[in-house]
Amino acid sequence: MLSRESRMRRGEDFSAAVKRGARAGRPTLVLHLKVAEDGPPRVGFVVSKAVGGAVVRNKVKRRLRHLMRDRVARLPRGSLLVVRANPPAASARHERLAAELDAALDRLSRREQER
Repeated sequence: MLSRESRMRRGEDFSAAVKRGARAGRPTLVLHLKVAEDGPPRVGFVVSKAVGGAVVRNKVKRRLRHLMRDRVARLPRGSLLVVRANPPAASARHERLAAELDAALDRLSRREQER
């Protein structure tokens, strides 16, 4: 589980990350990263009904939260990260989700270093 200070809850934070942040897409997920103000990095998850029913969506969110728990320390301070699950995430194995999450995070961190 993500720590309380690492969870994104406000709609404005989600909007800022999605509209003004860098984007990295993979077949199972899309990540949006915006480095905003100082503070701990915060992560939010978007899993739409296109992914599946309520049980499937909650399972996908739990898996993504578990994967992000170990990776949140890699994010720069003050960053807002939105992880949006695509429909193939419902049937993806844990290893594939982890690999695609790592690939997208690496791509976003390279873009952030170039700025």
